[in-house]
Amino acid sequence: MAKVIASKSGSESRILSVGSYRPKRLVPNSEIVDRIESSDEWIQQRTGIESRRFADDSESVVDMATWAVEDALAKAKLSITDIDTLIVATVTFPFQMPSAATAILQRLGHPTAAAFDINAACAGFSYGISMAHDFIKAGTSKTVLVVGAEKISDFTDPDDRATAFIFADGAGAVVIGQSRDAGIGPVEWGSDADSRDAIQMNPSWIDVRDVETQLTKAGSKWPNISQEGQKVYRWAVFSMSKAAMKALESAGLTVNDIAAFIPHQANMRIIETMAKEMGMPDSVVIADDIRVNGNTSAASIPLAMDVLLDQHPELHGKLALLIGYGAGLVYAGQVVELPPKP
Repeated sequence: MAKVIASKSGSESRILSVGSYRPKRLVPNSEIVDRIESSDEWIQQRTGIESRRFADDSESVVDMATWAVEDALAKAKLSITDIDTLIVATVTFPFQMPSAATAILQRLGHPTAAAFDINAACAGFSYGISMAHDFIKAGTSKTVLVVGAEKISDFTDPDDRATAFIFADGAGAVVIGQSRDAGIGPVEWGSDADSRDAIQMNPSWIDVRDVETQLTKAGSKWPNISQEGQKVYRWAVFSMSKAAMKALESAGLTVNDIAAFIPHQANMRIIETMAKEMGMPDSVVIADDIRVNGNTSAASIPLAMDVLLDQHPELHGKLALLIGYGAGLVYAGQVVELPPKP
């Protein structure tokens, strides 16, 4: 008998579908290396990244999010008017207000649903999954869209040897609906706020005194993302495997009960070390979208989920462990039942 997620009293929820949008422009390491005096071999050894996707000037965060939402809705055989709540996880929507979420609703012709953005960086999608589950469990919502969308190429310094090769663009979305059985497990989340400066936007908006000068500064359209790579790597490797194990325990499961592991696509070395630390059996399919599509922050888990289901259709309806982590430093993870075949 297949293992199921442990359920508590109250309404349950599950992922009904996943959709995605990836920019067409594929950027191999060869286009990155000269400006940072590096090599394809060095980048692959350090991160596992072979290429990434960059949006062009005509593709915005809202554009990509809208296209991912349309894909997810089509697979769920729903329309935007079936959605009562929209949560968008992003750190690269270039407006403090109004939200990307309301822009998406306006474009798709459903301007009355509840809508808001969240900023939990690379953990944002998993935060959104937890919130959607809680809204449905409490009866606040019936059908929720959770979107991760990023255009990080706008916030990446192409001359920064520590980050120029890491980040990428794209959007992923899931539809979450009511369920009689538990399709989303309890969240395991938290932060290491004492280390919040390990990943940051530099300079901050406060430090940008002359906007016109900043926007025309050579090599920089916006402030850039900077990080202390070794500090983040150590935190992710030694702390996130423990958080992921707690998410399994909260769902009443072990690594032997899941079919897939879909962590934030930050670094292939981190992913492989986490799997080893957790004693992940060979039967578990591990997402490795980072290799060809780079680190898309809040979009990375739904993008990796969608491509994994395309490559392994037998995983539809099976259990997967998700774990997102990033700037803050914040993290969130849960076990989910992957959506059925569309």
